[in-house]
Amino acid sequence: MVIRVYIASSSGSLAVKKNQQAVVGFLEANRISFEEVDITMQEEQRLWMYQNIPAEKRPEKGNPLPPQIFNGADYCGDYEDFFQSKETNTVFSFLHLNSKPSVKDSES
Repeated sequence: MVIRVYIASSSGSLAVKKNQQAVVGFLEANRISFEEVDITMQEEQRLWMYQNIPAEKRPEKGNPLPPQIFNGADYCGDYEDFFQSKETNTVFSFLHLNSKPSVKDSES
């Protein structure tokens, strides 16, 4: 499965931009293969993201803010969940990955 990070390239929120950069930067630094999906440019992807976030993770008002992270169709979480997993050194479990990919695997 592919890790997908749903982002908003034209967000007016500095916090959203920083959160998106933190997730993407971590994945790149750890050579975790992922795909960025820009919900501001792809309406069908934005709708898919909204529909596949579990009800208990949706805000009471408005729409969930990016970044939202999925492994294939499996919801992993939002930035807060990602940050918690980073703090507790459980990112690979959070991303539904078996283990840290080896350098050889990520280069092929």
